[in-house]
Amino acid sequence: MALEFTTLPQLYAHDYDTVIDVRSPAEYAEDHLPGAINLPVLDNDERARVGTIYKQQSPFLARKLGAALVFRNVATHVEQSLSHHAGNWRPLVYCWRGGQRSGSFTWMLQQIGWRAEVVAGGYRTYRRLVNRYLYDDPLPHRLVALDGFTGTAKTEILTRLPALGVQMLDLEALANHRGSLLGARPGGQPEQKAFESALAAALCRLDPARPVVVEAESSRIGERILPPSLWAALCAAPRIEIEAPVAARTAYLTAAYDDILSDAETLSARLDPLRYHRGHAVVEEWLALVAAGDKHGVTRALMEQHYDPAYRKSRASHAVQVAACLRSDTLDHAGIDALAEQVVAALDNL
Repeated sequence: MALEFTTLPQLYAHDYDTVIDVRSPAEYAEDHLPGAINLPVLDNDERARVGTIYKQQSPFLARKLGAALVFRNVATHVEQSLSHHAGNWRPLVYCWRGGQRSGSFTWMLQQIGWRAEVVAGGYRTYRRLVNRYLYDDPLPHRLVALDGFTGTAKTEILTRLPALGVQMLDLEALANHRGSLLGARPGGQPEQKAFESALAAALCRLDPARPVVVEAESSRIGERILPPSLWAALCAAPRIEIEAPVAARTAYLTAAYDDILSDAETLSARLDPLRYHRGHAVVEEWLALVAAGDKHGVTRALMEQHYDPAYRKSRASHAVQVAACLRSDTLDHAGIDALAEQVVAALDNL
């Protein structure tokens, strides 16, 4: 019998040793259950070949070829990837809809003696649970937003909070993007579905009875979109605002964005489209600073002429509840540590 899961936390709380995704590598790359390993019973080309035969020739011929390929691939997985498991190993297996691919794989594992089970409905069930959690149901967590101008070290403050006993959600880490025009990170962003999977898993690990600190973001982080339940909770969250002098913010950002600031060609290409927002003369000044290698100069100019005006405009258009304002004259390690401790103290008063 396949295992039925009716809520996302119930699925994440499974007690199986390993979760195995037997779909093709392309399906797995788009999204998968967090922590699942990929042992495809049909690779990308084999899946396409079987599908073509099913549509153009006959379902019988497709199933016959599929069966031969599936059992051949499963045998290879048993001999290689799974050979080290003892007899008491308990894997949980899923495919697209909990059908033949996962059923065949699981049957073979059971014949060996392993206590394997199938997820009823497969990946489609999982996606329905994620969609319900992030799109349909109100978020059960109480969010507190960390806000402030660009360069106030909000992300670094956030990462220090768990060591101080505070729950936090790092959206930029989940989206693999620093949330700004120059925020791209190596490796690129996950697909939207994969971002939502990681986000849902992170939320399910948090205690709804305790506050969760999250950085105030727009509805998009790079190309990834915040799901409705999270966005609604973030908009309604009380704010802890971080303040620091422009000089301290410039020094912090120059160090934090040294990768892009050191790549004049890429930086210039990303700034050039802002002509339509900030004017040709302003952008030409930025490009001249880039060409001169003046990292501090271009960083300060971008803050004063682009990021800060955009932040003020956004704040003016949204009514937010500022619960506390915290300030530091420096944003070095000591200053950021002090701000993190102040955040903890501010939470006690919310």
